[in-house]
Amino acid sequence: MIPPPLIGDGQGRYRIHIVGNSGNTIGKKLADALGVPFISLDTYFWQPGWKQSTNDEMREKVTKALADASDGWVVDGNYTRRIGTIVEESSTDVIWLDPPLALYLPRVIWRTFLRLVRLREPCSPGCPEMVTEVFFSRESIVWWCITQHGPVRRREAARMTRIGLGVGSDVDGQKMRRLGGWGKELDMWFAEVQHMVKQE
Repeated sequence: MIPPPLIGDGQGRYRIHIVGNSGNTIGKKLADALGVPFISLDTYFWQPGWKQSTNDEMREKVTKALADASDGWVVDGNYTRRIGTIVEESSTDVIWLDPPLALYLPRVIWRTFLRLVRLREPCSPGCPEMVTEVFFSRESIVWWCITQHGPVRRREAARMTRIGLGVGSDVDGQKMRRLGGWGKELDMWFAEVQHMVKQE
């Protein structure tokens, strides 16, 4: 049996955790299609002036945001090392976006450039991109994407073996799907979600 594009809680509510490397923009579109809040974990981690939230601060903010969005949410980002598995455990669906590095890296560079010249909102309020950080720092999102592509893939592949749809015979808790390729698979999946929403 082919699972629906989203599992949900069986009562028409969807709590979706989007994971993978940086560069995806589907989260906000998905939240809008479902009529639920979009929660970017970057905005909870980065405080104005690029100050990092402590683990306790971030966990408290994320826990409250999830509780406030009782009718569903779309969360973008992982941060498991800082907040544990509270998002995964609360989610009805985990969507692993796994495009090739050659596809999303140019998008990240272009998006970062637009933020640098102030033609796009920063990743978190009060955190403008700076030339020194973008091009000459190991904290650069561009550098992060290049160096973390492999580790992120291994991390999410391990999660798939644990909660991936179609893994093993026990379907309880299986809620993760991988969307890879050059974009067609993601587009087809999103079209299925939109069709599903219209039918509800």
